[in-house]
Amino acid sequence: MAVADGDRLLDFSIWRRGAPDGVGDILRGRVTAMVPAMGGAFVRLPDTDGFLPDSEGAAGLSEGAAIGVRITRAAQGGKGPRLSAQLGVAVPPDGPVVLLARGAGPVERFASLYPDAAIFADDPALVADLRPILGERISVRREKLDDSLESTIDALMQPEAGLPGGARMSVFPTPALVAIDVDAGGATAARGHKASSQMLLNRAAIPAIAAQIRLRNLSGAILLDFAGMKTSRRLALGPALTEALAADPLRPRFLGFTALGLAEISRLRIHPPLHEMLTGPHAAGLRGLRALMAESARNQILAASPAIVSALAADIVAVADFARLTGRRAILRSDPGLPGWRLEDG
Repeated sequence: MAVADGDRLLDFSIWRRGAPDGVGDILRGRVTAMVPAMGGAFVRLPDTDGFLPDSEGAAGLSEGAAIGVRITRAAQGGKGPRLSAQLGVAVPPDGPVVLLARGAGPVERFASLYPDAAIFADDPALVADLRPILGERISVRREKLDDSLESTIDALMQPEAGLPGGARMSVFPTPALVAIDVDAGGATAARGHKASSQMLLNRAAIPAIAAQIRLRNLSGAILLDFAGMKTSRRLALGPALTEALAADPLRPRFLGFTALGLAEISRLRIHPPLHEMLTGPHAAGLRGLRALMAESARNQILAASPAIVSALAADIVAVADFARLTGRRAILRSDPGLPGWRLEDG
């Protein structure tokens, strides 16, 4: 999903209807463990365990208690979803662990964030499904995206991105934080005085860096290493960085520079970052389905690892859409000897 103003990409998200991230879902869960050292409780949900902080309703609960919860942060970074018992609606306390209501997906979020924007989809069936939610704002348009937009979106799938002035940024996610390195390369070599040219280059790159953080949904703790420059001179970049981050609806905060001159940024963790969406068995399975869709032969089989086959089997929307769009059934074969997937003749 892309939000564009002409050929400028404003927002981007991957929407998997058969595997939503769960943010906003309301569920009835059951407390499996009170963990005072962590200030909360673990709550059993239909498919996983979530964490409910004391400040969000865990205080005073006991193991085995049933409770209504809402997912406030998707599972990401190897951790389960974050929960809140502050719902605004009544949930019957008795009954099984179950999903009660789905939260808003990225279509609704973008539609609310850009209330005057027209919405287009290239699939008439999808338009029909979304019309009760979006009304006449959504319509069918099959034209290919502008080449510039396509190029921008393709670049998001890579860990590097070009910046103004010939610089580049590289993104290095870790379990604790996301590191961003800006490399000037030879961009400042022919610009006269080195210190002033580095300042100009980094200042010009800041809006693009802020845009990349938003488009890739980088969140949590972010450390940004500007190109060159002494730590004392980097302080002058702070106001420009604060201004560039202000347009982001998640309100990321520039916290200052470390002793090593790294800019510290904090951005709310809510939905999974793009780099996590592009990895794992489900993402691999969808890539395999797209490859299978591109094959005209009806006897092609998608052979894949058991984890990939299981992930696709759980995504009934993707498998059903494959059949609807191609007129043939997706034939999957589980192969424990495969680390990924491959297409085979049937």
